[in-house]
Amino acid sequence: MELKDLQQEVREELIHNILPFWIRAVDLENGGFFGQINGKNEVIRQADKGGILNARILWTFSAAARIVQHPILYAYAKMAKEYFYLNFHDHQLGGVYWSRNFQGKPADSKKQIYVQAFTCYAFSEFHRATGDREALEMAIHIFQTIEERSFDPVNNGYFEAFARDWTPLADVRLSEKDANEAKTMNTHLHILEAYTNLYRSWNNPELKKKIENLIELFINKFIDHTYHLQLFFTEDWIPRHQIVSYGHDIEASWLLYEAASVIGNPELLTKTETVVFNMARACFEGIQPDGSMIYELNRETGHVDMDRHWWVQAETVVGYIKAYQLSKDEEFLKKAVDCWQYIKNHIIDTDGGEWFWSVRADGTVNRDDDKLGIWKCPYHNGRMCMEIMEAELE
Repeated sequence: MELKDLQQEVREELIHNILPFWIRAVDLENGGFFGQINGKNEVIRQADKGGILNARILWTFSAAARIVQHPILYAYAKMAKEYFYLNFHDHQLGGVYWSRNFQGKPADSKKQIYVQAFTCYAFSEFHRATGDREALEMAIHIFQTIEERSFDPVNNGYFEAFARDWTPLADVRLSEKDANEAKTMNTHLHILEAYTNLYRSWNNPELKKKIENLIELFINKFIDHTYHLQLFFTEDWIPRHQIVSYGHDIEASWLLYEAASVIGNPELLTKTETVVFNMARACFEGIQPDGSMIYELNRETGHVDMDRHWWVQAETVVGYIKAYQLSKDEEFLKKAVDCWQYIKNHIIDTDGGEWFWSVRADGTVNRDDDKLGIWKCPYHNGRMCMEIMEAELE
């Protein structure tokens, strides 16, 4: 496949399959977007609406508006911004809530730092697309809130979650599958992603220092000697639970280099370029003969989760395209193209729109998990398309 053909194909996928699905997901009765559409494309009209879902919707329509430059995309981005600000922003105590019910009333008011990060990411992107000052102020507010409430001045890094009033929680897990540990790679990765995007609009020295600190934490704490990520840590950085998450590994590889590029730190650029190549090659072990990337490996038990999740495939394509851009190594390009072919053949729902959650290890399509939900969003696959559309590939 020629690179220009890949760019054209992902553009078509974004404009004619992914975005139309999310436009159809607008909740005309209650505002915003539906909280759930199941794997059979059935709308669950009274499902709770998640902060992560809505922040990622806002980010996607904002980024698409900026790149595609179509008026309808600006309109949906503006709608998503206004709905989020009205329903998820805690105007009294700061930060944003985890979820609201379908009518916009409180469902879960905890302050998970992960969703704070995605809020910063989304509002800074809306500002990039529109120049909206209120959106930039919201993104800065969230940055300041994360630093005030979550940063650990003793051991460095960021704590996971708090109650609505910012008091400690006994259970800080992001989801039921996560370990209940004080610090996680996943939250730090998306704080880094959010801060990087904010820095594009707000060239603040303190923000730059925080981005540099996060990159160093990844290099010195999260990435192990095998160039895989360690996912869970105690407050004082003792690693817990030896799990390899291939999707996070390949995603982190390019986000780290992007962060160093945006802040213009030559020393960190050199360090992260090495990391990109080593992490990308370490992930070869998860790639299957059909081009797909498996989900994860539990090093403690030896169990391998062979399911092919939608977001892991999307990040695999982006990660290897980024590695190819830096290295011109044709092996990286082949990995990206092979995975895209797998996505086209198995993950994209050509009838119902969007992408299926996953393909199971036995090759069957998973229609039990959501097409739209707390976690099923347009962010990974939409971003894959847009990153390739914007890439200077020749």
